[in-house]
Amino acid sequence: MPDAFVLIVDDKFSVTRLVSEYLESKGFEVAIAHNGTQALTEARIHHPDVILLDVMMPHMDGFQFIETYRKESSTPIILLTAKIEETDKVFGLELGADDYITKPFSLAELVARIHAVLRRSQGALHTAETIQYLDLSIDPEKFEVIKKGSLIVLTPTEFKILLALAEKPGRVFSRSQLLQKAQGDVFETSEKTVNVHIRNLRMKIEDDPESPKFIETVFGVGYRFTEGAR
Repeated sequence: MPDAFVLIVDDKFSVTRLVSEYLESKGFEVAIAHNGTQALTEARIHHPDVILLDVMMPHMDGFQFIETYRKESSTPIILLTAKIEETDKVFGLELGADDYITKPFSLAELVARIHAVLRRSQGALHTAETIQYLDLSIDPEKFEVIKKGSLIVLTPTEFKILLALAEKPGRVFSRSQLLQKAQGDVFETSEKTVNVHIRNLRMKIEDDPESPKFIETVFGVGYRFTEGAR
């Protein structure tokens, strides 16, 4: 995707320099920030297409950045994590990150990840009618979800998972199938991350996330959208 704008957020100057030079050589526009506070300023100015976000940073860490920025934008966020930070990966996804890549990573894989999240967020969805069930409306054309007349902000991954389920009410999808629907190219991402995205969706669209009326769990198999939704 030519001319996509990437914001790189990492407190290590060697990392931001290496990544920025490589991305620029591949045709991306790039901005750099070295802490979460600076990243907020850069994101508000440049409105990037994707954000590469380190977790451990001074003056506002990656988690604090996500909490703040997710109130303003659904821009895809890829976490840059260390192998020992498994809990950080899950926590970041819960806050609204779309993907993660483990350090050290190859620059070619990083570009592939960027292309994948850009396809999910910018790629044209197939033409389809709005899905309406009770007080929930899902519009594939506008990439919008409305609940009781209010817009629900979802990340691109959350939207793709919800749409995949809602288009086939009653059909059970395994976690791997939902990952494929949402991400296309599945890299190292664990199927367990689907549980995190489902939990996030329930928090956003269900009146009672502990007793969901839209997204049902089929124990030992996966998830389904309640039957009779269309």
